[in-house]
Amino acid sequence: MHTDPAEYIRNAIRSVPDWPSPGVTFRDITPILQDPRSFRVLVDLFVYRYMRQRLDLVAGVDARGFILGSVLAYELNLGFVPVRKKGKLPYQTLAEEYTLEYGNATVEMHTDAVKPGQRVLLIDDLIATGGTMVAAAKLLQRLGANVVEAAAIIDLPELGGSDILKETGLPIYTVCSF
Repeated sequence: MHTDPAEYIRNAIRSVPDWPSPGVTFRDITPILQDPRSFRVLVDLFVYRYMRQRLDLVAGVDARGFILGSVLAYELNLGFVPVRKKGKLPYQTLAEEYTLEYGNATVEMHTDAVKPGQRVLLIDDLIATGGTMVAAAKLLQRLGANVVEAAAIIDLPELGGSDILKETGLPIYTVCSF
């Protein structure tokens, strides 16, 4: 039986109720990563989307964006740039702060991570409130990169992050939504 690849991926995502706090349902991608067929289907969805686009780099957001982003960069024969949580990079960095539900957080990149004019795909595992993805896009743009698209496996549209990203003018792509 053939199934839609996006629906196949959606069905492989584990929903964990009341984690990390009561009332929150965590969308866990580890079952996809553990299963070779699911992981290949997921990677292939992204490869097919981006293989004919002119890209220079893939930027992955700490930490689950590193998993998919590095594999995708390899498959597309591109370089990979990590967007890290504050204090994790050893060289000169540029930082961007963003708001969380309770407080603030910061992401950083090396100052030489991208060159002006490079076309970059930004990727993470999911779009929730959009803060991390917007901050990562701003970092890339401050270094002169052209962020072609923000991509993720999962969109949680009720949290409004995809709308916030669209309001910045950044195109987005997600495989599925919950």
